[in-house]
Amino acid sequence: MNSEIRQKLDKITEVMWSGGLNNPITYVEQFSYLLYLKLLDEAENQHTQAELLGITLDRPTLFPAQARRYRWSEWRLKSGHDLLDFVNDEVFPYMASLVREVPSVATFFADARFQFEDPHVFKKVVDILDTLQFAKLGPDVKGDIFEYQLLKLQNQAKSDLGQYRTPRQLRQFMVQMVDPDIGDAIYDPACGTGGFLVEALDHILAKYSSQTRVVPIYGEGWEETKGFASVTAATNEFPNLQTYPRGIGDRLPKDDWKKLEASLFGHDVSSQMIRVALMNLVLHGVPKAKLRRANSLAETGGLTEDDKIRRYQVILANPPLAGLMSTDSIRADLPTNSHKSELLFLAIMMDSLAPGGRCAVVVPEGLLFGSTEAHVDLRQKLVENYHLQAVISLPVGVFKPYAGVKTSVLVFQRPVSFTDHSRSSVWFYEIKNDGYGPDKVSSGGRVETPNDNDIPAMLAEWKKFKGSGFQTPPGPEANSLLAADTAEPACWWATLERIANSAYNLSAAPYKPTSPTRPNAEDPLALVDELLNLETSIITSLQTLRQQLSP
Repeated sequence: MNSEIRQKLDKITEVMWSGGLNNPITYVEQFSYLLYLKLLDEAENQHTQAELLGITLDRPTLFPAQARRYRWSEWRLKSGHDLLDFVNDEVFPYMASLVREVPSVATFFADARFQFEDPHVFKKVVDILDTLQFAKLGPDVKGDIFEYQLLKLQNQAKSDLGQYRTPRQLRQFMVQMVDPDIGDAIYDPACGTGGFLVEALDHILAKYSSQTRVVPIYGEGWEETKGFASVTAATNEFPNLQTYPRGIGDRLPKDDWKKLEASLFGHDVSSQMIRVALMNLVLHGVPKAKLRRANSLAETGGLTEDDKIRRYQVILANPPLAGLMSTDSIRADLPTNSHKSELLFLAIMMDSLAPGGRCAVVVPEGLLFGSTEAHVDLRQKLVENYHLQAVISLPVGVFKPYAGVKTSVLVFQRPVSFTDHSRSSVWFYEIKNDGYGPDKVSSGGRVETPNDNDIPAMLAEWKKFKGSGFQTPPGPEANSLLAADTAEPACWWATLERIANSAYNLSAAPYKPTSPTRPNAEDPLALVDELLNLETSIITSLQTLRQQLSP
């Protein structure tokens, strides 16, 4: 995405924000509607070109002759209240009516509310968007456009959009650890803006690209804004800069692309978030991802029977960190009796994994050491019936300014058979820095610290661990007494037996190896002499002071 596109997006944000659409979620939702209308109009041009060539396309036209007036290219020429009222009263209802012709479009516009009130603001936004020719942009650039808007709004002061988005540095390492591939059904039971699904998609596309480019976690073009000629130059300055590969997936056969498109699943309780997630996937070239508004925890939350019995090869999630469910509402098929949402979400993911499936999930620290029967029972099932490969301890400030709760990432796999006991230990890694300042927040977001990031080192150790078939975890054993000169370890491992004897506590800290207190090398007689000299000096000073104060 070049600077010209960024400037246009910045202008749209400025116009809409100053025009009263200053609630971040509302902004993104309204922006999504307009993007979709523009994309659908450009896609319709293919029908026009096919007609001229006498070709019949294998998909229906959205705008037959009697409905041409609903196309962006037709109504964009209107202005004032004529434009505003036409889009609100006619375009939106028409799009929502296409249930039989194009169900995905109808679903996107179902119950949609057009919230522009100032016709001048709306006209300005339409005119700016009209200058963007999405048909000439690749899915990666179109995806960057939407990600750029989400990222800007996350950093707006008092924005609450960030609570629906997992920071990219976390999404990236979690996706790399579970390593999704073609043929994997990928699921997020609390998908928010669809960030994990997009990250998994990009990860797979990079695998199947003849060429890839390296992108910093701070966004496309970040190195230019910092004055670097390339990402390589930025990495030379900041060796710990976290990056990831991007590619267009040109080595993917057409049938595999269809398979990939059909493999993305997500649920969320918010219809607004589902629309945002759908738009996110559409702009990344996946208009048919299976996203739907539903409460993954509830018996009557909108899940179908197919949803409940479907099993996934990859699950990635950052579900709500707290909350309570009514006992009567909870799904009956979950392997826990708890009504805490964090335990219920973990139970869903454990149950929804296919044999051999992998999961990476963000959990609050309390889930790892809670002493209630429900906490201990669920952790016991995770440790004894699954292959819990890693517990990645995250910094306290990773979700600031939206939450200050301490969190960790659990990475686990469902064995092909529950009688498979080939794993004998759990690996712990303590991330102290994640590429952002731990405390300072500026302009609504955390301050970038590109060289203070432990994630690249963690991924390097994970690669070694994975290469050993998860048999040789890096680092010392839990609670080892290290040599006095040994540096503080970033990772360690604990046997399943030790964890079981600790009430299945999965916090990293209780198992951290320790170093002995270094004995004082100074001569004790010299220290005594020093103290005597100091005391003599104090007495002398006090005697002098007394003489001065005497009459």
